[in-house]
Amino acid sequence: MLIGAYYIRQPRAKLAAVFAIGLTAMCDFGAARAAIPVSSDIPTLAPVVDKVVQGVVNIAVSGSVEVQNPLMSDPFFRQFFRMPDQPMRQQVQAAGSGVIVDAANGYILTNNHVVAVGQDQVIEVTLKDKRHFRAKLVGRDAETDLAVLKIDAGDLTAVAFGDSDKIHVGDYALAVGNPFGLGQTVTSGIISALGRTGLGIEGYEDFIQTDAPINPGNSGGALVDLHGQLIGINTAIVGPSGGNVGIGFAVPANIAKEVMTDLIKHGDIKRGQIGVRLQDLTPDIASGLGLARSDGALIVQVARNSAAADAGVEAGDVVVQIDSTQVHNVAELRKRINFAHVGDVLTLAILRDGRPITVKVPVEANRSSERPSRQWN
Repeated sequence: MLIGAYYIRQPRAKLAAVFAIGLTAMCDFGAARAAIPVSSDIPTLAPVVDKVVQGVVNIAVSGSVEVQNPLMSDPFFRQFFRMPDQPMRQQVQAAGSGVIVDAANGYILTNNHVVAVGQDQVIEVTLKDKRHFRAKLVGRDAETDLAVLKIDAGDLTAVAFGDSDKIHVGDYALAVGNPFGLGQTVTSGIISALGRTGLGIEGYEDFIQTDAPINPGNSGGALVDLHGQLIGINTAIVGPSGGNVGIGFAVPANIAKEVMTDLIKHGDIKRGQIGVRLQDLTPDIASGLGLARSDGALIVQVARNSAAADAGVEAGDVVVQIDSTQVHNVAELRKRINFAHVGDVLTLAILRDGRPITVKVPVEANRSSERPSRQWN
C-alpha cells in the first residue's frame, strides 16, 4: 500500500530512482544476511525427535462387533417379519499409535483399547518410512490398558526404555503419536504430576501426568525424555470435549516393560494376590486409629483361607512398608502385590494397634472367580 500510494503521486523519473535505491538496498540486505553466521547453539529438540520418530508407528485396526437391532427385542416384530433371532454384525475401526521396543523381534507396545475393537481383528502397522505390515496380537492386558504386537520386518528402529522411577515433576517430556489420524506428530511439555490414581480409567493406575498435548489417536504413542528414552505409553486424556486441555496420562515405562515381558512369555498377565482388601489411610482414619502418620494402606478385610490370613494379617492392620520399600498409599501396595510372581514371599511392615510388626506373606494365584481383581489384592 505504501509503494502503491507513492507511485500514484510521483513522476516517472523519480519513481525509477526510488526503485533503483530500493533494489540496491534489498541486494545489500541479502548479502548481509548471507554473511551472518548461523549459530549451532540455537536450542532445538530436533536431535531427540530424529532419534525417536523412527520407532513410533501408526496402528489401524478393523474388526466386527455384535449389535442388537432395537426392533428385534419385540417378539411381534420378529414373528411378523419372520426375522431370525440372531444379532447383527457391524464393522468397526480404530486408530492409534505404537512404539517399537524390540527391533530384533519386531515387538510393539500400544494400548489395549487401541486393538480391542471386536472380533476377527485385522491390525495394520505403518512405519515412519511408509512401509505397511500386518501385525500379530501377542497379548493384551485390560487392567493396565497395554498390549503387545509383533511384526515380521527388518531394518526397524526401537525406542530405548528409560527408568520411569527416576523422572521428576518438572522434567521436560515429548509426546509422539498419530493424533486425529494426521500422521506422526511431536508435542512437548513437562511432567506435571506422578502417581496419579483414582481416575477410574484403568484397574491399576499409577499414571504419569503431562501437559504435552495428547489428543485422540495419540493413544499407545511414546512419552520420552530429552535423552529420547521411553518413560511412558500415552494412554488417556482429561477434557470436556475429548481433546487436549493440558492434562494427559501415560503408563510408566517400568510398568509397561514388566507387563510386556509377561505378555510375551505367557500371552496374558498372571497376577499375584495375597487376599486382602485395601483402603487409603486418610488423616481422619489415622487419627481414629491413634496413629501419628497418615501414609500407608489400611487392610479393611482379609479373605478366609487366603495367604494373608494364614500369615496372620488382620483387618485394621496398616501396611507401611513392603520389602523395605515405603508404602504411601493403596496404589503403591497394590502394584507391588499384583506384579509379584506366584510363589514370591512379600515382607510387610505393619502397624497393629500402633505397634510395629513384620509378617511374611507368600503370593498366591489370583482367584478372580472368587475375588474380583479390583477388590481383592
